[in-house]
This record gives sequence, C-alpha cells and structure tokens, in this order.
Amino acid sequence: MAGLVNNLLILFLIFQNSCLAFRSPLSVFKRYKDTVRSHSNECLGSNRQLVPLGLSDFALDIRMPGVTPKQSDTYLCMSLRLPVEEEAYVVDFRPQASMDTVHHMLLFGCNNPASDEDYWDCNGGTCMDTSNILYAWARNAPPTRLPKGVGFQVGGEKGSKYFVLQVHYGDISAFKDKHKDCSGVTLHLTNQKQPMIAGMYLMMSMDTVIPPGEKAVNSDIACHYKMYPMHLFAYRVHTHHLGKVVSGYRVRDGQWTLIGRQSPQLPQAFYPVDNPVEIKYGDTLAARCVFTGEGRSSETYIGGTASDEMCNFYIMYYMEAKHAVSYMTCTQNINPEMFRSIPEEANIPIPVKSDMTMMAHGHHEESRGGDTGSVMQQPKREDEEVLDQDLNIEEIVDWPGVNLKLGQVSGLALDPNSNLVVFHRGDHIWDANSFDSQYIYQQKVLGPIKESTILVLDPNNSAVLHSTGRNLFYLPHGLSIDNNGNYWVTDVALHQIFKLGSHSVESPLLTLGRAFQPGSDKNHFCQPTDVAVDPVTGNIYVSDGYCNSRIVKFSPNGMFIMQWGEETSIGQAKPSQFSIPHSLTLVSDFGQLCVADRENGRIQCFKPETGQFVKEIRHPLFGREVFAISYAPGGLLFAVNGKPYPGDKEPLQAFMMNFSTGAIIDTFIPLRKNFEMPHDIIASEDRLVYIGDAHSNTVWKFTSTEKMEHRSVKKAGIEVQEIKETEAVIEARLTSKPTSKELLKKEEKHHVVQQANTEVSVVLITTLLIIPIVVLLAIAVFIWWRKTRLYGGKGGGGLNLGNFFASRAGYSRKGFDRLSTEGSDQEKDEDDATDSEEEDSIPQPPVLPPSSS
Repeated sequence: MAGLVNNLLILFLIFQNSCLAFRSPLSVFKRYKDTVRSHSNECLGSNRQLVPLGLSDFALDIRMPGVTPKQSDTYLCMSLRLPVEEEAYVVDFRPQASMDTVHHMLLFGCNNPASDEDYWDCNGGTCMDTSNILYAWARNAPPTRLPKGVGFQVGGEKGSKYFVLQVHYGDISAFKDKHKDCSGVTLHLTNQKQPMIAGMYLMMSMDTVIPPGEKAVNSDIACHYKMYPMHLFAYRVHTHHLGKVVSGYRVRDGQWTLIGRQSPQLPQAFYPVDNPVEIKYGDTLAARCVFTGEGRSSETYIGGTASDEMCNFYIMYYMEAKHAVSYMTCTQNINPEMFRSIPEEANIPIPVKSDMTMMAHGHHEESRGGDTGSVMQQPKREDEEVLDQDLNIEEIVDWPGVNLKLGQVSGLALDPNSNLVVFHRGDHIWDANSFDSQYIYQQKVLGPIKESTILVLDPNNSAVLHSTGRNLFYLPHGLSIDNNGNYWVTDVALHQIFKLGSHSVESPLLTLGRAFQPGSDKNHFCQPTDVAVDPVTGNIYVSDGYCNSRIVKFSPNGMFIMQWGEETSIGQAKPSQFSIPHSLTLVSDFGQLCVADRENGRIQCFKPETGQFVKEIRHPLFGREVFAISYAPGGLLFAVNGKPYPGDKEPLQAFMMNFSTGAIIDTFIPLRKNFEMPHDIIASEDRLVYIGDAHSNTVWKFTSTEKMEHRSVKKAGIEVQEIKETEAVIEARLTSKPTSKELLKKEEKHHVVQQANTEVSVVLITTLLIIPIVVLLAIAVFIWWRKTRLYGGKGGGGLNLGNFFASRAGYSRKGFDRLSTEGSDQEKDEDDATDSEEEDSIPQPPVLPPSSS
C-alpha cells in the first residue's frame, strides 16, 4: 500500500505542474504585480510600476528606489524584469529626473543583471551578459518619442528580459538634507509587432587627452559601415564641461552629409535628424567633439567622473525587422586624414546663454538674426524658479470623458466651481460648403443646432451636470467664462458674440455684432474666434477672426473702445500683424493679453490697456500653426499646434511653457485616441489641462506628474514636501477625487462580471484536469487490486510506470529513464563581465557582400 501512495504522490505532482501551464493572458500582469520589489514608499511607483494601457499597451515606471548617494560621482544601478514573456516594443521614453541631482542616466537592456538587489554600485557592472543601450538622458533633456511603426524590441526569444537603469550622481551637494532620490524613466510599451526595429549606434572616443590651457582640441571618431541599410531619425551628443560642439556625419564618395550638430551644454536630448539620412554598406560614419582646455591646470582624460571628459555621439536608427541589429558601436578612427576635409561648421562652437543650460526640459532655438519677434527674455522672478523643476504632463487614462458623444468640439472653459464646460457643434459641421466667397453662411436652411451645445461636466467623472444652448447657435467657436460664471461665446456663422447667464442661456445678456452679416467696423465681425474678459476691469476682448485680422476691445457694457492689428504682409510677419487670431488668454500675473496667431505659427502678447506689443513666443516645434493657448496662474503657458503640412516634420502635440522665458518645459500627446485637430485648450492653476478636438470630437484630461513625484531638490528657498500618498497618473487612478454613485455602480458591476468570468474559467480548467486524474487513480486501484489477488494479499512492490507500460504488447523500454521526483536548478558558472559607463561590447554581426548599387 505504501508503494501505491508513493506513486499516487508522483502522479499528483505531475498534474500539479501541468496545472501551472494554464494561465489567463492577464496572469502575467498579476504575477508581476505580486512579485514586484517593495521599494521605498518615498518613490511613487513602489508597487505601481506597471499600468495596462488598453488591450496591447502598457506603461512601465523604472525608478531608483529612494536612494541617497554618499559621495560625488556615484554610479547606482537598479533592474526591473520585463513583465511579459512574449516580445514587446518600447515606443516612448519619458525621463523623470532633474539635472540638479542627476548628471546623466542610461537605460540598458540585458538578460542577466549584475545584481538582484534593489540597487547596487555600478562599479560592479550593469549586466553579466551582453547589454544594449536603449536610452540616454542628461541636462534636463525632454522626452523622446519614436516614429510611428518603430520600436525597440524587448522580450521574446531575441529581446532583453531585463531593464537596468544606471544613474550617475555627479555633485551630491543637493543631498545635504539626506533626502531620497527616485529618478528614472517611464516607458510606453506595446505588444503590437512593429515593422521597423529601433537600435542605438554609439560613437565614442576612448583615448582623447586635453592639454591644459589649449583653446581648441579635436577628438575624432570614424568607422566603416558594413551592415544592412539603417535609417537615422534622432541623435544625441554628450560631453562634460569642456565640450563646445559635437557633430556627426555620413561620408559617402567623399561627400560629408550632416547627421546632427549640437552643443553638449544644452539639454542633452535626442534631437530629430533634420533631413532623412540612410546609411548603407560601404559608408563611413564620422564624428568630431571640440573641447577647450582653458581653465584647467592639468591634462584632462576620457573617464567616468565629472572632472574627466567624454566624447559621445549617439544615433537612433531603425532597420527592417528581418535584418535588425539592436546595438552597434564605433570607438576608433579608421582614417585620421579624412578629417582634413570635414565641414568647417564642425569646428565652430555653438554659443550658449547661461540661462539656457539650466532650462528645464527646454528646446534650443537659435536666435533669428534681426527678427524683432524673437522670444523676449524677461528677468525671472524668485517665485518662478519652481518652473525649472522636472514637470511632465500625462493623460489621465481612466478619465471617462474621452468617450463622450459630442459634435465638433470648438471651445472649452472652466467655471468658478472648476467644472469643465464644453462648447460643441452637435450635428452641424463646418466644411467647404458652409460659406461663400463673401463669408456669408450658406446653410441657414438647416436651422440652429437643436441639441444642447453647452455641457457642464463634473471634472472627476465627466458626468453631465447641466446642459443648455439648444436652438441658439449655427457654428459655435470660442468659449470663455468670467468671474461671475457668465458664458461668453462666438458663432462664426452668425458673426456674433454673446454673453449668456449660466442658468438663463436662452436670453443673451449682451450681443455684439449683426446676425449673419460679416463686416469689419465697430458693429460687425467676420467669423470671430474667441473672447477674453478682464477679471478686474470687466473689459471685453474679441479676436476677429478668420476674415479680419484684429483684436477689438469693448467696455463691460459692450461699447467700442479700440482695436489693433492688421493683415500679415508678404515675408516675415511683423509684430501686431495677424493671420487668423484664433485664441485668447489673459495672463493676469504679468498684465498681458496673448493671442494664438494661428497661421503665423506664433504667440503674440500685448498690454491689454493700450494694445502695445510686448513679446512673441515662437518655436520650431510649433510648426506652421498655433491653434489655441491657455495661461495657468503661476507662470505656465499651454498651447496646441496644428496638423503638419505634407513634408513637415513637426508633430501634432501640446506644449507646456515657462511664460516668463518662453521655454518649452514639456510636450505631450494623448495615449487614448490621437490628436486630429486639437482646437482648444484650457488649464487650471493646479495644472489640470483639458484639450478638445474638432475632428475626432473628443475631450482629453491631462495632469502634471509633479503631483505624483517625489521632489528631490529644494529651489528658491521653497521646501517641497515629499508626497507619500497622492494621485498617480502613471497608475491612472484619481484616488483623491470623489466618484459618483453611478460610476461606482458601474465599476462594481464590471468587477462582478469579471469575477464571474474568472470563476467560470477556473471551474472549467479544474474539471478538465480532474478527469484524467480520476482515470489514472482508477487504473492505479485496479492494478493494486490485481496484484493483491496474484500475490495472495502481499505487496508486489510499488507501482512502476515503466513496468506498467512495458507489460503492454509491442512496447520497447529502450530510452525510458527512471522517473525522478526531485527537480534541480543548475547554476551556470559564467565569466566575470564588466561594463564601461557608456559602452558594452556585442558580437560583431556578419559582414554583407558589397551592394551592386
């Protein structure tokens, strides 16, 4: 009987292991959540590192687990396992760090991290096996987005299973208060197969020596390329304090083609390659770093400390998936003579203003010579220093308002209770048939919009609190709300502006303009776009509009006061010239009125009392159009641009800027749906941002990740409290906000259905597994009974599966080994591996034959 029990135990173990093979597709996320390391609670992301973003996408938060470096030039590493077994693709990187505490960060991919501790000293290595650099960051560089259809492959059979984050803490004076740092990077990954695989090509000097006092020292790198074609789309430069300019080139048939050129003292972002560059077999990749030894009393060498130097030129590229190589390096100069013909621009340092080196998430823009409309720099006030913190804007991915059924969303505003008010066009559409050549509306026969065009939404759950505006409007456009809660709206079909009481919309309190009569005098407008009302004086400002190019000022009771602006002349637009003044915002902190000068792709700001031009904000990233702007008290200006023209590279996106300097702090896009024509934007003092789209008929809600991050520095004498429990965008939970009973019921119902489905699956799988176990038990009992009879009740030895099957006719025992009931994990002995700060060696890919072209 004892033998029977032993053999039954063996069978039980076999089928128990079989059960483990049955997992739901979401089990990997649950398993990851259950096994995640318990990091310091001072880091948001402890126990919240993974957030599903729909069916195929998810976000992964990789952060230092609350560390305090003890000495300068400390390199600390931490690892995180990829939470899925199948292959995935990294399509977006968002840094979560500040140059006040972090010198630079590197993100590696590998299969065997150098340690399994929460974090470790990187001097012991980053990875024990081959590792690839996936991302690099320094000097408050902004986020890096990959082109559509391109991703870094991880997981699966070929990709890395682990991410290893390396953080270099240079000067640790910011840690005098012994606070803990949680710097890192947030990844956006997808399971959808990408047709193009991204990779990193690192060009790095290993032996440069910079003599003391030398004005200019060149460090050159060059390698032959002998692989399948790769397409370059971004570059990044990296040196320490002595670097003046770094340039990279493709050399083909003696011709030098610029890949990228930048000052390493600016934010060390991955900047887009201006013109598409393809590298094919036989080309040469070349890079030059220009240093100065002035101010040094001894020679400076290439090394890993802040007092050493580096000469690195990173290139992001993509290749066809079937030929993809994820990481390549060049650390030599195969032809020093060729650098005699390098373009002269590579030897000319790029001038950098001192304030630009500290620009948080800024984007460098060379000044336009002689352009009076360039960004005007104003003295920075002490209380604005907080804007140089590491701020990011992210979509709140569980806000249900994105699914509202709306018409073309034309205007957004916040009422005095911080409720979101949406102005939309219902079933009316502005298209090519809406107006004739004289701007007269051609579809009056349709009558006014019959449904509610003004919706008041609960900002937490998007529930409709109030709706109004039926049978009043033909083509709604701009919306603003004054301090008393009155709605100010424009209708481009009616060519009018209305002041409406929030609870008596059907009877306008004030009307400006003549219905369906376009014009340009004091009593007529031509497709007016927006309204702003001064909270102190009550004066009214109208942007007019699509067929006029002016700002019109009225008294609180609607009396004309003045106007300014004119049509844009041929050539460069001058101050106070407009090409569709499309959106207005009052900047109360600075006493200015700003205008989104749409078709001129800029923002103009004026003194509202006199209309005097104050400054222009213009960035290459805006592209050709700026659709809407909104100022948030405290110094932040938000904007959205227009859809790029064919051949343009500037993506459709939103911007957060420091109003005082005009610097871009962050750019952002939604995770759910895509921008098609973001038409209006509104921001609150607590940095909640709403964007409405007139083509996708969608409203998104965003928030600043400052609310969820541990702030690792003190600036301008203001101590920022460390946040223990707060709302987390990366978790996409508004835990601090009340939720309606209806929403709670929906969530409870969803939970019950999900739980029921899970229970059904468990019952089904359990039933299928029990049946074969019962059959085997019956066989075992039958054999025991037979043997008991044959041996007269004496045991004939335990059940041996080999003997049992061997007793069947035609069975050969050859190759059947004794069944072991013990499992073992054999640990490999591997050679020690070390990693340099910026580079890891990889096996050289096979060389291709020369192409015939």
